[in-house]
Amino acid sequence: DPLEKAQRLARVLVSDIILYNPDRHHDATESGRVREEFEEEIQKSWNEYVEQVGEDVANSTNFFNDALNEILAKGEQVF
Repeated sequence: DPLEKAQRLARVLVSDIILYNPDRHHDATESGRVREEFEEEIQKSWNEYVEQVGEDVANSTNFFNDALNEILAKGEQVF
């Protein structure tokens, strides 16, 4: 199912941001600056996401933002 694939991919891409930057992620969540601290990584991940799932799926679902809020922002509604 393409939508399940898109949702899974969003979660993997966002999880990878933390995987490669654990200390930065910890500091950013503590200071409430997740959005600002990871702006560049989020944009790169979004571009990869759009490239793999297509613009229609990327723009018609909230999978990427949901993954950002749930995983990167630890459940906070930041994105």
